[in-house]
Amino acid sequence: MVEILKSITVYCLALMYVGIGIKHFTEIDFFLVIVPPYMPYPEFIVYVSGLFEIIFGILLIPIKTRKYGALGLIVLLIAVFPANIYLFESEIAQNTFGISRKEALIRLPFQAPLIILAYWHSKLKTNCYFDVFCLMIFIPTMVYFLTLG
Repeated sequence: MVEILKSITVYCLALMYVGIGIKHFTEIDFFLVIVPPYMPYPEFIVYVSGLFEIIFGILLIPIKTRKYGALGLIVLLIAVFPANIYLFESEIAQNTFGISRKEALIRLPFQAPLIILAYWHSKLKTNCYFDVFCLMIFIPTMVYFLTLG
């Protein structure tokens, strides 16, 4: 049963990452506002991060490439974390996203479950307690990110 649920979660995450990656190309301004000002070439950063979200999301689907997709997502999630910090720091970014400083603060720790879920999907076999834990954090994490708009 856990294998079936894990498969469902990997497909959901793959779809989410591909969708968000595409959004980097179709709604670039949405992402530009959270690129910290100290980073050069913000448009390039948005496009490259979106491309990698699409690539790694697709790599999650086949079992043969799932590990590479998951590990790539872990690196990507860590690499884009400064954007989440900047969202917390910037009132302009918060206004653009339509969120408060408190909501931006709440958003910060949600990178951790995404990293944990990516790690879970990088492994073929894991401890049953870890499986249950990942299944428990999957639903609230997905609900949270799907409600971001």
